[in-house]
Amino acid sequence: MPEYWDPEIETMPIDDLKKLQEEKLKQLVHYVYERSPFYRKRFDEHGVKPEDIQTLDDIRKLPFTVKQDLRDTYPTGMFCVPNTELVRFHASSGTTGKPTVVGYTQHDIEEWAESLARGFTSVGLGENDILQVSYGYGLFTGGLGAHYGSEKLGATVLPTSSGNTERQLELMRDLDVTAIACTPSYFLYMIETAKKLNIDLRSDTKLRMGFFGAEPWSEELKRRIESESGIKAYDIYGTSEMSGPLFTECSEQCGVHIWADKFLIEILDPETGQPVPDGETGELVITTLTKEAMPLIRYRVRDLTRKFSEPCPCGRTHPRIARISGRSDDMIIVRGINVFPGQVESVLMKIPEVGNHFMIIVDRIGPLDSMKVQIEMHESAFSDKMSDMMELKGKISSALKNVLNLAVEVELVEHGSLPRSEGKSKKVIDKRKI
Repeated sequence: MPEYWDPEIETMPIDDLKKLQEEKLKQLVHYVYERSPFYRKRFDEHGVKPEDIQTLDDIRKLPFTVKQDLRDTYPTGMFCVPNTELVRFHASSGTTGKPTVVGYTQHDIEEWAESLARGFTSVGLGENDILQVSYGYGLFTGGLGAHYGSEKLGATVLPTSSGNTERQLELMRDLDVTAIACTPSYFLYMIETAKKLNIDLRSDTKLRMGFFGAEPWSEELKRRIESESGIKAYDIYGTSEMSGPLFTECSEQCGVHIWADKFLIEILDPETGQPVPDGETGELVITTLTKEAMPLIRYRVRDLTRKFSEPCPCGRTHPRIARISGRSDDMIIVRGINVFPGQVESVLMKIPEVGNHFMIIVDRIGPLDSMKVQIEMHESAFSDKMSDMMELKGKISSALKNVLNLAVEVELVEHGSLPRSEGKSKKVIDKRKI
């Protein structure tokens, strides 16, 4: 039998769920119009009043919100409550401009924790588990999000944050950790470090599951993580603008459940802004239905995914999204062809001789763009024979060209030569922008 955190809500009939969303949407637009100078001005500019929103379809009358709006209103111009009602701030790094600041009321924190408690419960995490949280703590939302969600359901938390990997592995083994939450790239680094320390994650630890997110990762990388560590890998999803990590796959692993009583999602064509049919890839747009401090209406996340509206085999009726395939603003255009790093990863992870790390380097030589993929070989695949290496390069080049429709240069490098990441990995260097 599936495990539920709140079975009445999680298995609510779809029609009832839509009615609940409709009521919450109507309340939300009145709330932001009264409390947010930003949204009042934006609504007025688009000629829409709260009373114009009566059905879920009416959401398309409302304007989009984008990340630049948060930067333009820095630091608290998007907030709907005074500082006296806030209990916490989180903020982005601000590496690409003004940081984005998000405030939370106590209600917001509790909603955040409950959202993840539902997700963790759906894969069988419970009070007998110990979750090692290796996401960063602090202004980044990943660590505290997983932390509060785990404590909410009664599991024990080991708040290691990122870094100090040898110590993390020691604690994982000595404290009988059963689950971990971190970026997939950092877990690959942990697997690599464990091998150097002669630690077998299968036999020397009690680790049985991991929650990986904060960066796009492919189904092929998931399979590789599972084969190399022996654990079950689950997708975890959220954005710092909404609350950080919020949703996970369930035990059926046929999509990430988005809690429809808390969030309303749309999947739209990135170019036209029009809805795409269920099952087709588009840009994720999210409206927060229960946030108090900083609600977001039709927020363009820029993540690319697919939506599934039919009930899940686990019995939950809330919509699901597929693993994020990339970001609409992470797309690389090389000689007129659209390339996503996830496509490259998906190809490489199917080739046994390829290691777990790669780097895409895009440059412009004269009038033409060039794309090179540096690829670490698997330790067992290295050969002194030039013919073996040339054959492998040809195999990889052919596989990439078949998928990308683009000839790229392949450079095989030694195991351990590419940079490792303890947080979000960087897989693209675009020298055209330098």
